[in-house]
Amino acid sequence: MSQQTAKIVRFHQTGGPEVLKLEELPLPEPGPGEVRLRVRAIGLNRAEVMFRKGQYLVDPTFPSGNGYEASGTVEAVGEGVDRAWLGKTASTIPAFPINKYGVYGEVAIVPIYAVAEYPANLTPEEGTSIWMQYLTAWGALVRIGQVAKGDYVLITAASSSVGIAAIEMVKAEGGISIATTRTSAKKDELLALGADHVIVTDEEDLAARVKEITTGKGARIVFDPIAGKGLEALADATAQGGLIIEYGALASDPTPYPLFTALSKQLTIRGYTLFEIAANPEWTARARQYVFDHLANGDFKPRIDQRRFHLSEIVDAHSYMESNQQIGKIVVTV
Repeated sequence: MSQQTAKIVRFHQTGGPEVLKLEELPLPEPGPGEVRLRVRAIGLNRAEVMFRKGQYLVDPTFPSGNGYEASGTVEAVGEGVDRAWLGKTASTIPAFPINKYGVYGEVAIVPIYAVAEYPANLTPEEGTSIWMQYLTAWGALVRIGQVAKGDYVLITAASSSVGIAAIEMVKAEGGISIATTRTSAKKDELLALGADHVIVTDEEDLAARVKEITTGKGARIVFDPIAGKGLEALADATAQGGLIIEYGALASDPTPYPLFTALSKQLTIRGYTLFEIAANPEWTARARQYVFDHLANGDFKPRIDQRRFHLSEIVDAHSYMESNQQIGKIVVTV
């Protein structure tokens, strides 16, 4: 019997999208506490671009896989895993070290604690487009921010998958979302996706528009993945005693701390990543149930970018993500 193989994406050095290589490798077997997923679709995330470049929270160990989110069917289980998982349709939760596990490929080995069934009304493309964005938004807005009816929430980089998830979540909790986008190209789409207000930052003064929308009070919660010098404007736009949640570092420039604004307004500026939730089983369980229920009843609907890619086009998919043209999740099918 010939050895079985599978096509898996790896990279052997950090760099641009072209370092990603689709390689034919022996079919991997799951170890204790692991499963093998036959992948149907992969959802891309900014973290994976940063990881590929060597700019992420952890460094790759070469040759390195990549990827946090995939949907598919469980086709093999390792020691200690309930065999009832075999044949189940599921997707991966980004709750594992990306430098140990990766999901870009025809198959993926992942720990069972990072596998979850998703509502049957979702397609594989939608199933791979839920956990990173909705769990990230839940941890920031529901657990930390405790968003409530009438709260103004400023959401930057709002056309990202996490940004759109945040818009939906603020609406579900009765808050008022103020979405930002750099150009007017995405304004109408963001309004159609449920944003209550949209600020085009290349054309409008962010703080002035937020104060106008909030009748001078400012936003109680700011949800920002960019940081950089823009943090000063976000502080100006935040309400007295407000909360700024920084969950990313997309800006290339340093991030100055807006000391005097923070002092005068008694601001809280808090760093946050999804792994804060993933490290706590109770929070993870609550978040998973919250997201599952809202997906099942239609409150949440994953927005997938119109442009689709196949696994053989992973380099093009990463290039497209870096172009910032997408609205919602970039999905790669297998």
